[in-house]
Amino acid sequence: MDGRLGLGKLGENIATQYLKRKGYKIVKRNYRKKWGELDVVALAPDKTLVLVEVKTVSGINPKITGEDQMTVSKAIKFKRTAGIYANGDGKLLVRDAGWRMDLITVSVDERRARVRHYRNV
Repeated sequence: MDGRLGLGKLGENIATQYLKRKGYKIVKRNYRKKWGELDVVALAPDKTLVLVEVKTVSGINPKITGEDQMTVSKAIKFKRTAGIYANGDGKLLVRDAGWRMDLITVSVDERRARVRHYRNV
């Protein structure tokens, strides 16, 4: 596993723990299809299906933020994949509470990790 993949996995682990602490139930991680991937699929405390994209950066002053990593093309792909999942594999989970797409950014350095959670991106 190279450094970038390791950093991404670390960020996903931190984001998953963050969601669990907030009362979310993790349904699936790394849902992959040929058209795209969802990093985390979770149920919010209110039973809303939440499809999460995680972006991770490292260093004290990273040159690019996790927010900057969510480019227009990545956002379009995320939206398409989330819609396909919510209306297919996740359809039973959506019945009463609906679904949304969230972005979680994780910034890690030697001492700590900072998590930012953006709902309904």
